[in-house]
Amino acid sequence: MAQIGFFHKLWLTRFSKPAGDRVLYRHVLKNTPRRIIEMGIGTLGRAERLLGLVNSLQADGGLHYVGLDRFEARLPSDVPGVSLKQAHQRLHSLARVQLVPGNIDSSLSRLCNHLGVFDLVLISADNDERHLERSWFFIQRIINAQSTILFETRATGTSCREWKVVDKAQIDRLASQTLLKRAG
Repeated sequence: MAQIGFFHKLWLTRFSKPAGDRVLYRHVLKNTPRRIIEMGIGTLGRAERLLGLVNSLQADGGLHYVGLDRFEARLPSDVPGVSLKQAHQRLHSLARVQLVPGNIDSSLSRLCNHLGVFDLVLISADNDERHLERSWFFIQRIINAQSTILFETRATGTSCREWKVVDKAQIDRLASQTLLKRAG
């Protein structure tokens, strides 16, 4: 695994584009995660930079990455992305990778009991709101009090995005609201 030098870390945390992703890189430098799940991976640029950075911080290469995305099932209205095959080709050398095609709610409902707990959960703003709303219950099952959950938001009226920390109590609240809606 290649070591990322001081200037590359400086570039990632202070000058890389999109600017909103810099908070992810800073977080990884402070708290090196071993298990990452990303919901909505898009074009893979962020995932490749993030996994490369985490790999440079770990000596044993014990990084596990799970990526949930629609891949080939993208709708014309969805943001651009890569195919499942391209994602495997580009990410398999960076971590132990598990890629799951489909909507995040159906993917998480099938797998949450088998995935275990993650250190870092990334939820992209590109996810469909309906699918995300149905996912909170399952997200609650793959985190613990030490997990960091980062939710990407879009600034109103601009293309700017930023990552916000969502605490476990808020996830629990969202999960219970989802259950109440289902119960009627």
